[in-house]
Amino acid sequence: MKITFNGQLTDSAADNLQSLVIAMGAKEPFAVALNGQFIPRSQCQTTLLSDGDSVELLSPIQGG
Repeated sequence: MKITFNGQLTDSAADNLQSLVIAMGAKEPFAVALNGQFIPRSQCQTTLLSDGDSVELLSPIQGG
């Protein structure tokens, strides 16, 4: 299925959000949003993906 991941269109066989995030090489800590909605990591395994979904993976930025 076609998924937009961090603004890039990609093909993915992942059926849930956790599988996609792992496949894309995410390193903790991070936050994830599906179609603009924050998804707690505790719900990523049970959150199913659909063709055309948009996923944003956000990592904290340190600085001053």
